[in-house]
Amino acid sequence: MLMKGRFTHNIDQKGRVFINPKLREYIGSSFVVTNGLDNCLWAFQTSDWEKIEAELISLPKSARAIQEFMFSGAVDVEVDKQGRILIPTELREWAGLTKEVCVLGVGNRMEIWDAKRCKDVISKISSADIEALMDKAEF
Repeated sequence: MLMKGRFTHNIDQKGRVFINPKLREYIGSSFVVTNGLDNCLWAFQTSDWEKIEAELISLPKSARAIQEFMFSGAVDVEVDKQGRILIPTELREWAGLTKEVCVLGVGNRMEIWDAKRCKDVISKISSADIEALMDKAEF
């Protein structure tokens, strides 16, 4: 079973955020967090991240920016006894995480967003856009 769902939590002053048990069940007690698109953070199971690393390494030199983007933000995190992870300052600043965060289960990855920006991005997705994409994907 893949990750799914949307969970809103506060990030504490130390930069720790709670990860819902349903998501932890899939992603595990230690995993990799890195830069994602749209100024959110992406988190992957360590085994999935290792596959991504191999793909990134095999990219041509013209894709150096992708490698720098993904590798430069990547950190190993561990879930503490309270179910929280510590997000490093640089990643918190890059993603604009200050108070309320939204943690999404998106298949094989988890996304961590500033809650307001998450709501704004999701609210801009129209049914027509989704329908057009589903037609292309042959759902």
